[in-house]
Amino acid sequence: MNRLSAMEAFVRVIETGSFSGAARQLHVGQPAISKSIAQLEERLGVRLLLRSTHGLSPTEAGQNFYEHAKRSIEEADEADLAARGAGATLSGRLRVCAAVTFARLHIVPHLGAFLAEHPALDVEMVLDDRNVDLIEAGIDVALRMGDLADSGLTARKIVQGRRLVLGTPAYFEAAGEPLTPPDLTSHQAVVYDQRGGGAVWTFQQGTAEMAVTVHGRLRISAAEGIREAVLVGLGLTISSEWMFAPELRAGTVKAVLEDWTLPPIDLWAVFPTGRQASAKARAFVTFVESRLLGSPDISPTQERQAGRVEARPR
Repeated sequence: MNRLSAMEAFVRVIETGSFSGAARQLHVGQPAISKSIAQLEERLGVRLLLRSTHGLSPTEAGQNFYEHAKRSIEEADEADLAARGAGATLSGRLRVCAAVTFARLHIVPHLGAFLAEHPALDVEMVLDDRNVDLIEAGIDVALRMGDLADSGLTARKIVQGRRLVLGTPAYFEAAGEPLTPPDLTSHQAVVYDQRGGGAVWTFQQGTAEMAVTVHGRLRISAAEGIREAVLVGLGLTISSEWMFAPELRAGTVKAVLEDWTLPPIDLWAVFPTGRQASAKARAFVTFVESRLLGSPDISPTQERQAGRVEARPR
């Protein structure tokens, strides 16, 4: 294998976790991959991989090499696309990270259209409510909601959505409907126990602002659990309307206190630090943006707030 091919073989070994997985993706025999990695280690004079009964893992030198090699391969792919022009086909693998519930409701159902549009492209969805390390996990683009804590990330705001106080009609019939934010203190709140959640909810009405500390016996660290708890009537919650979009349309969940507003929530496309977004990642973000802005779950006011400019988050 030539130098670039050897780098690609190493990247595939890291991302698949095995020589055989890399061989399948590159359509070569496993001995060719093993030989390529051995020659690479010999040329560099360092060990890149640790082999154990648990599988393969990169050494510190191997992790550094992986990050630079992946970037070089992406730049080579970009050069190919630029040379071929507008008719170029996206190919290879795109690794996307997103929150579990948001992806289940708003991304995965539409992936068939994206895959049909790019038949030579494979997509790997890493679903996690936590903010994973993009470089360590080999992520090309992540979809994240809320404020971005890391100001060094390169991000593009896709759309902004509303937060609402939500519960089932049956819950409100039994517990009463809150008429003002302080009424929430007498309700059972299902608290989202992740960054961006918590028990202190801040409302605005005109120039007035009011912070309310809610109480509840149930705290949950994943949005899927919040949804289920609300749907079975265990309490009310604060959530983006995206998270309960099907139920809001069907009337099985209702919003209250709508004359008060909560801080909106932003959806960002986030790219690994120091790396230019690849053509594959840009195509995916454009696809997601077009789907969300054409969705009945995005109101006209939200659509006008959509961000289309590359930005460093605050």
